[in-house]
Amino acid sequence: MTQAKAGDTVQIHYTGTLSDGSVFDSSEGRDPLSFTLGSGQIIPGLDAAIDGMAVGEQKTVTIPADQAYGAHNPDAVQAIPRDQIPPEIPVAAGTQLQMQTPDGRAVPVVVAGATDEHVMIDANHPLAGKDLTFAVNIVSVG
Repeated sequence: MTQAKAGDTVQIHYTGTLSDGSVFDSSEGRDPLSFTLGSGQIIPGLDAAIDGMAVGEQKTVTIPADQAYGAHNPDAVQAIPRDQIPPEIPVAAGTQLQMQTPDGRAVPVVVAGATDEHVMIDANHPLAGKDLTFAVNIVSVG
C-alpha cells in the first residue's frame, strides 16, 4: 500500500475539534481536502502526522498550538480610536471585519471589545493559541 510522502497529492476526510470537543471544521458532507504533502498548504503538525499514512488508514492526532496556528500574539490586538471607524460598521464583540495594511493587503480581524473611546481588534487567527485534534482518514495518495 502506498504511504504518503512529501510531494504526494493527498486527499483526506477530517474532523477538527478543540479541547472541549467542539468541532471547528470538518470535511463531512464535502469533497475530501486535497493538498500536496510537505508543501505548507496545511498546518505543519497535521502535515507531519499524515506523512507515512496509507490509503484507508485512520488516526486521531492532537496538534499543539505551536504546530498549528501559533501562539496568541498580544501585539496583534490593538485599540483603534472609535472615531476612526465609520458609524455604520458594527463593533459588537465577535464581529468579523477586514482591515487594510498600508501596502493594501486585506487582513481579517475580530472585534475583541469596544468602549465609547476605543474598539479592540484582534488580528490573530481565531485558532491561534489552541491545541487542535484531528480525526483523519486518508482517501487517496498520488
